[in-house]
Amino acid sequence: MQTFDLEAEGLRALNSALHAQSEQTNQTIWQVVNPKGSHAIAVGLDAPIEVNVKGSTGYYCAGMNKQATVHVHGSAGPGVAENMMSGTVVIDGDASQYAGATGHGGTLVIKGNASSRCGISMKGIDIVVHGSVGHMSAFMAQSGNLVVCGDAGDALGDSIYEARLFVRGSVKSLGADCIEKEMRPEHLEILADLLERGGCDAKPEEFKRYGSARKLYNFNIDNAY
Repeated sequence: MQTFDLEAEGLRALNSALHAQSEQTNQTIWQVVNPKGSHAIAVGLDAPIEVNVKGSTGYYCAGMNKQATVHVHGSAGPGVAENMMSGTVVIDGDASQYAGATGHGGTLVIKGNASSRCGISMKGIDIVVHGSVGHMSAFMAQSGNLVVCGDAGDALGDSIYEARLFVRGSVKSLGADCIEKEMRPEHLEILADLLERGGCDAKPEEFKRYGSARKLYNFNIDNAY
């Protein structure tokens, strides 16, 4: 295991070392100590490595991740796992606003709560939140899955496209064009897999599903010319 002291060696050196890793690397497990809320830790990774951050992080931790597993043993600031492509990001604590924004793939697990706009414009990422999410979560979510084991704030799924939203608790309000939808057997199967991957002991039957009513202008066939 490679241990990197971020306070002593600096962020540029850390990310340069992580970017130098390839699929053939034998330095597969990294431990980052003394993060002290630094921004942009472990961004742009593209190798099957595991990075354990021993503490909380600032903005954009694990952004643009591909292949790697990034585990934050603390909380994360805004934009964690933004534009993630593949791999896994796990946050032991809470995540600030727009966690998983524009994510194209991979899995983001937040073991605490997520703030506003969680999963905004998500494009294929799977997000599992053990706690609750704030307002405008899954705004303009295009595809992928958002699982919320707690409650959801105002305007959930506003202007949603084809993403699936699963919420176990209460929803303060639904956004434009977002409605509750039938939970069919295939959705229970999808949710069971997501809960297992996210390390949640909740039962799929306890959740409700939300998605697009397909009534927005660009879904309405009567507006086609």
